Amino acid sequence: MAARGVGLLTRLPLHSQRRSRVQRSISRHLCCPGTVAANVGSEEQPLGGAETGSEDKIPKKRFSEVQEERREQAQRTVLIRCPNNVNEKKFLKYLSQHGPINNHFFYESFGLHAVVEFCQKDSVDSLQNGTHTPKQRTDPVIPFKSRFLNLKLKNSSNQIPQQSYAQTNKQLPPSSKKLFELLNYAENIDDQLNTLLKAFQLTEENVRLRHLTCSLIEDIAAAYFPGCVIWPFSSSVNTFGKLGCDLDMFLDLDEIGKLDVHKNAGDFLMEFQMKTVPSERIATQKILSVIGECIDNFGPSCVGVQKILNARCPLLRFSHQASGFQCDLTVNNSIALKSSELLYIYGSLDSRVRALVFSVRCWARAHSLTSSIPGTWITNFSLTVMVIFFLQRRSPPILPTLDSLKSLADAEDRCILNGHNCTFVRDLYKIKPSGNTETLELLLKEFFEYFGNFAFNKNSINIRQGKEQNKPDSSPLYIQNPFETSLNISKNSSQSQLQKFVDLARDSAWILEQEDKSQPSLSSKQPWGLATLLLPPGAVSTPLSKKKKKPMNEKVKGLLASIKSSTTDSSKGTHGKRAISTQV
Repeated sequence: MAARGVGLLTRLPLHSQRRSRVQRSISRHLCCPGTVAANVGSEEQPLGGAETGSEDKIPKKRFSEVQEERREQAQRTVLIRCPNNVNEKKFLKYLSQHGPINNHFFYESFGLHAVVEFCQKDSVDSLQNGTHTPKQRTDPVIPFKSRFLNLKLKNSSNQIPQQSYAQTNKQLPPSSKKLFELLNYAENIDDQLNTLLKAFQLTEENVRLRHLTCSLIEDIAAAYFPGCVIWPFSSSVNTFGKLGCDLDMFLDLDEIGKLDVHKNAGDFLMEFQMKTVPSERIATQKILSVIGECIDNFGPSCVGVQKILNARCPLLRFSHQASGFQCDLTVNNSIALKSSELLYIYGSLDSRVRALVFSVRCWARAHSLTSSIPGTWITNFSLTVMVIFFLQRRSPPILPTLDSLKSLADAEDRCILNGHNCTFVRDLYKIKPSGNTETLELLLKEFFEYFGNFAFNKNSINIRQGKEQNKPDSSPLYIQNPFETSLNISKNSSQSQLQKFVDLARDSAWILEQEDKSQPSLSSKQPWGLATLLLPPGAVSTPLSKKKKKPMNEKVKGLLASIKSSTTDSSKGTHGKRAISTQV
């Protein structure tokens, strides 16, 4: 999804304008006690990118608590397509007749839309009961009633003052030009990393829109499977989501069984008669096929439905135009949700984690190391795990190993999924904070140095134990799956992409080492610090290129000389060359 600018030019106005815009959206109307939104005004949420990123002020809620609260919030929410010239005050007054409004905001995606959260779910029912079926004109309609509504003006000829128009919230990150402007106004490299985080992280509004989209799709699935739940997972909930990222969701049918209440009355037990199938995979394919037909035929604003049923993990892929999200839907993907919870914990333990991950992933995207198109690239998930592993290796460690988190778990944390032990402590207060005080600037440079010299040819990455291990196979990059430990999450990565990563990591470490510690004047347009690392290949300014050229040529000459020397002594020249290219 293409990025668009947010129209913010300087760093300080960015912080103040974005913060005030969100606070106006939240405090503009009544906040009902006990709701998620009621807490947001005073406590910024870690999930989904709170605007300040100051984790010290955030109550450390369990992942499951946050998800349940978000789901309940979404069930009290409606999505309304509005005319572009809608009067915001009149619009809210009209809706308030169905009950008090807890929160609302406007955004644009194929037209103007409003997300309106009521204080009680009964208000949604009241609004739906007072909503009309569209009058059929030239095109027939399918009378599927959902919480996605359409507002029309009875008298569109009335002139509305422009200052009364609804103000929209941006749902996409800043353009590259705006990002470089923001980074150049930062005070130091640490400030640059935090500025990038604030520019790209999911906003409160975007998180709520993601949960609402899941809730709308859940309404469709519930027609066949009453009591089912559709949960968002991956980037939408693990604290590492970027504005514009896809919406991954899964249909949880296990929740249906939890609703069953078996009373031991008499000598009988009544069960539902259900159809049997040869395997769990076939059941998943049949369920997704039917749900896909429903979404395609009945789901308002759902387009481009693809049934990818023969993949290792069968899924549906479609676009939800009203929210602007590309969606992937799977079934009973509990391990993926557990992985999201693990990343949520790591992202919540230390404020430096997310800032470092966002910067490394942005750097990788700038140099085409990652891509939204499936292929041999290194994935964002792999990069995130690499950052976590690096932070586990610091002295003292910034993040605990997965085994350490498992040792802190109690009986209620025990979790076995598909035969895999997914147990770890879920209470963030039980995890001791790190005593490490290293700066983000140092950590970024050390990250590039560490992996620029990592022995990828023989070692694997394992965040369960937090130490390097021998690779079990010949994959160029081997990162052990934290829960399904026999799997390599980076199996798709090619040797050429890994080599490109290593070369760029070494170059970036060198650039940071040479960086002048003082910030250029505000009138200077010369990129510096993190901004220099994000420049595309060949775009580095002439002074920096001259400084860089000589030592890099000397390094290449040294490597060639060592290769020549090894080939004269041994016939295994190819093996020696590969070892030099990935290991120092």
